[in-house]
Amino acid sequence: MQNNTFSGLFVGQHLVTITEVGSTNNFLKEMVANSTPVSEGTVIMAESQTAGRGQQNNKWNSEPGKNLTFSILLKPVFLQLQHQFDLNVAISVGIVNCLQNVLGNGLKVKWPNDIYFDDRKLGGVLIENLVQGQRINNAVIGIGINVNQEEFPEWVPNPVSVKQILQKDYDLQALLSDLCAAIEAAYLMLRAGNFEHLKALYLQNLYWYNSPHLFKAGNEVFEGTITGVEKNGQLSVSFGGLTRLYNFKEIEFLNKHT
Repeated sequence: MQNNTFSGLFVGQHLVTITEVGSTNNFLKEMVANSTPVSEGTVIMAESQTAGRGQQNNKWNSEPGKNLTFSILLKPVFLQLQHQFDLNVAISVGIVNCLQNVLGNGLKVKWPNDIYFDDRKLGGVLIENLVQGQRINNAVIGIGINVNQEEFPEWVPNPVSVKQILQKDYDLQALLSDLCAAIEAAYLMLRAGNFEHLKALYLQNLYWYNSPHLFKAGNEVFEGTITGVEKNGQLSVSFGGLTRLYNFKEIEFLNKHT
């Protein structure tokens, strides 16, 4: 365990670096489950994560020592349970704001919470809320960013890394510090009730927003246009004069790499 010189108020002020762990999210949830209080903003970073997870139990591949795989503990007790997707919006906005400073305007959020550069996956977010009653006591925010990895297994869909984009290595600690600061800024906006501004930033950076593309839902392939994201996180897609709402995994983006 170590303290560090991160510039934010609380996110990253307590940093735990682990050589190898199955999942940083699981490690942090176990810390929270123990009787010793864990301060908000605690970050668990793994040099090697052997059982990383994405949405819906998808595997997350990461070459040891090359990428950022970390989890942040937040305590969004101010957020009503039915508005939990607002946290997803804030985290996504924070990540994109940070990475745009590094990589430019190719950065997008692919609904619900993948980070894309052009048409390739740069990273992902897995938020696990620990709920009591109608309140979110703790939120464990798992984040994976491809940074210096250049080769990926064939089963990894359309990956890209910071190094592949910039053609040079990038300092992991510096990027972690910048990500923590940007996520904290967006989270404080959420806590202050500035959700409409966050939502506008989210839509502004939403992959395929307001332009026609091919999708697949069930056995149906169709050209549709993403028109928004509902308060509960459902994706709103218009086609053939209709607008339909989709939950996670109910709709597939058919881009040229998938």
